[in-house]
Amino acid sequence: MGTWLFFGVLIAIGVGLVVIYNRLVSLKNRFKNAFAQIDVQLQRRHDLIPNLVETAKAYMDHERETLSRVTEARNQAEGARRDAAADPEDGAAIGRLGRAESLLSGSLSRLLAVSENYPDLKANQTMAELMEELSSTENRIGFARQAFNDAVMHYNTYREQFPNNLVSGLFGPFRAAELLEIDDPRARQAVNVTF
Repeated sequence: MGTWLFFGVLIAIGVGLVVIYNRLVSLKNRFKNAFAQIDVQLQRRHDLIPNLVETAKAYMDHERETLSRVTEARNQAEGARRDAAADPEDGAAIGRLGRAESLLSGSLSRLLAVSENYPDLKANQTMAELMEELSSTENRIGFARQAFNDAVMHYNTYREQFPNNLVSGLFGPFRAAELLEIDDPRARQAVNVTF
């Protein structure tokens, strides 16, 4: 009877380890999939920016520096996106992506602020369509980032709980995942209300 009990306990422990391991794999794949959704939207955003800059160039002769900053920030963000997409588990790559996207958001904000000084540019149909598309893409990025960060939080929480932390340390490369934080300067500004 004692032998059966011993083997029963071993089997229960083995099944428990398999369940924990499979859940870790599932949660890891969910956050990787969530990042893939962000990647799609960031690619879309990065593809829109050259068209936006090209359209603005025709009107903004004196703003070459602003346009070149947007282009440079877009190129840095695209490189960071590719690095993060290659390994969404790499926390450093996710951090670099967040910083690059913050820089890009800042330069786009400056471009939009400067474009207010050019009524012909604001009235241009192509520019209006690009701005609408960019705004829609920014919203999609926000939703995808929220889903990614939720998936990362669930994964990290499960990974750190006992006895899951033992399984994640012993049986697999279950590193902690990083949240994607994009610091949008517009979100930090106080809202001005005038009557």
